[in-house]
Amino acid sequence: MTERIPEINRDALFADETSDYRIPAEPDPGQLVTLRFRTEKDNVDQVICNTGINDYSMIKVESDELFDYYQCSITAEADLILLFFTVIKGQEICYYNKLGVVDKEQLEDLFSFRITPGFHTPEWAKGAVMYQIFVDRFSRGDCFNDVDTGEYIYIGRPVSRVSDWNEYPAPMDVGRFYGGDLQGVWDKLDYIQYLGVEVIYFNPIFVSPSNHKYDCQDYDSIDPHFGVIVKDGGRRLGESDHDNTNATRYIIRSTDKKNLEASNAFFARLVSEIHRRGMKVIIDGVFNHCGSFNKWLDREQIYEQSGKYEKGAYVSEDSPYRSFFKFFKEDWPYNKNYDGWWGHDTLPKLNYEESAKLYSYVLNIARKWVSPPYNVDGWRLDVAADLGHSSKFNHKFWRDFRKAVKEANPNALILAEHYGDPSSWLEGDQWDTIMNYDAFMEPVSWFLTGMEKHSDDYNSYLDGNGEHFFSSMAYHMSRMQYSSIITSMNELSNHDHSRFLTRTNKTVGRVATVGSEKASQGINYGIFRAGVVIQMTWPGAPTVYYGDEAGVCGWTDPDNRRTYPWGQEDVELIEFYSYMIRLHKAEKSFRLGSVKPLLAGFNLIAYGRMREDERGIVVVNNNKDFQDVQIPVWQLGILDNHIMVRRMLTSQYGYNAGEIKFYSKNGYLDLELEGYSAIVLTCRLGEKRTEEAPEEDEAPEL
Repeated sequence: MTERIPEINRDALFADETSDYRIPAEPDPGQLVTLRFRTEKDNVDQVICNTGINDYSMIKVESDELFDYYQCSITAEADLILLFFTVIKGQEICYYNKLGVVDKEQLEDLFSFRITPGFHTPEWAKGAVMYQIFVDRFSRGDCFNDVDTGEYIYIGRPVSRVSDWNEYPAPMDVGRFYGGDLQGVWDKLDYIQYLGVEVIYFNPIFVSPSNHKYDCQDYDSIDPHFGVIVKDGGRRLGESDHDNTNATRYIIRSTDKKNLEASNAFFARLVSEIHRRGMKVIIDGVFNHCGSFNKWLDREQIYEQSGKYEKGAYVSEDSPYRSFFKFFKEDWPYNKNYDGWWGHDTLPKLNYEESAKLYSYVLNIARKWVSPPYNVDGWRLDVAADLGHSSKFNHKFWRDFRKAVKEANPNALILAEHYGDPSSWLEGDQWDTIMNYDAFMEPVSWFLTGMEKHSDDYNSYLDGNGEHFFSSMAYHMSRMQYSSIITSMNELSNHDHSRFLTRTNKTVGRVATVGSEKASQGINYGIFRAGVVIQMTWPGAPTVYYGDEAGVCGWTDPDNRRTYPWGQEDVELIEFYSYMIRLHKAEKSFRLGSVKPLLAGFNLIAYGRMREDERGIVVVNNNKDFQDVQIPVWQLGILDNHIMVRRMLTSQYGYNAGEIKFYSKNGYLDLELEGYSAIVLTCRLGEKRTEEAPEEDEAPEL
């Protein structure tokens, strides 16, 4: 029996949640919403929008040389609307949801398009270029605020000041300080602006004994070691000291109100300067747990010895913070029997369910830093899904957190660290968006390098698997609405995972097992540049981890926290980043547009971006050899007389930003790409050639 050939041109079908296909893209309750759907011209009989409550027959309202556009309008009531599309031609029926064209068996609600009335994410964050700074390792501006060697004991060891800025992190690195500070960031704002950065994201900057500061000591105050020390004194610990009883220098520096107030004031001035330069600021909030040094617990007795604070819950059962923590035994004074996150006694878990006071305190912290005089533009939330002791409570807390933050600063972004399905937090009443591991970092890493994001595993099946790249992206992006996708933090590297440049060597390893030097051996700049091309042209907010743009390598934590190599930067790589960032910002298609897969093969992907009359085409050849490709640019509405302009070409050996014109033939763009390369082209549908296209043997050289 001969298999029936489908009559519906499925490659022509398209709709999504961008403002080209949903008007408005972020409706309010009661607002009329216009939905659009694209088909091949004169190819289908009917398009239906299915909401589960009503079916809307869509009307053909517009046509061009390639496509018909169908439209209907629905009212966005207060409740969530789920919808998909049915396309009919004769006896043939197909369906379209967030996965694209699907069979009836794939019409599950979790893959439906979603309209959440009232869910808005900040306009400034949509497609914004972010820059992540791990403060201790970025730039040393002042020396008077450096942590002294032996200033205090942390996790059983005296802390140390690293004198050589270029020294590699040690396997046990949390108590080693290089002296990077907020003045250092201020000093480098010209450089950050040169890159084209729009948002600076700081890893934690509140008072904390570690260099990473994910064990907060005081949520109300910027760490004076990052800020300003106006009152100093006391002593460092000696060889006979085994605890922090005599750590008087640290006690003065980290608890004296003059230091805390001066550091907060300095931070307010820094944010003001960043805003003056047209950039935004996101800070890190660690609200699932604090640190054992925290003033509410005070296991190290830092605050008890200062004599200026109320007793911590570790010190006394009568502490006003007793309910902030869960204790398993009545064993005061100095009760060690408290709940630690994942059993770590240096990371006491906060006990919100049993403490209305704690709940209120943290919500006030959330308000404080997004309000004057600090005016921070958003929160990044550490291990946000872990907060609380139940899923129900977790969601309640984040609803209240959102309300508190948005009331204080309606344009603040709420961005959460999350692994796995985030959909239940992204319904418009909790988080705005996420650090985009599942729908960006992992698919890109697997496709380009075959490496897991920690460099802990290599997978030959995923290495170069273009079809898996697109199917993985589609699945994980389906778990988010457009408002969250377009603001999601798209990173290649960060403080928790290996540097992407190191992953290009396709070597499994960590600093403790193979050493620091091997992280920069066998790296492939062609693969790395292709990763940056994808980062700057895929939907979301491309986020550069400090030093990636300068060629920094490193295994996973702590080796990924190497210092920025001032004076030893890869200048050509920095220039490449600045070109790609400018391209991302200049093209509406790359910043805000729809995405459409065009071609997938072994070590090959091609996709387009569409916004209004702007088009972008991206092709990546991850083979070591040349590859001839035919890209179906007609799927983007590009005709043979449209001008496509090459904006970037990368390879193992460098990049070329020279502009060359290309034309399609019969709807396809023919390219020959060298090994480990990527090409970016743009097109304006309103611009067409007036001269004849070159013959095939006269095609422009790449």
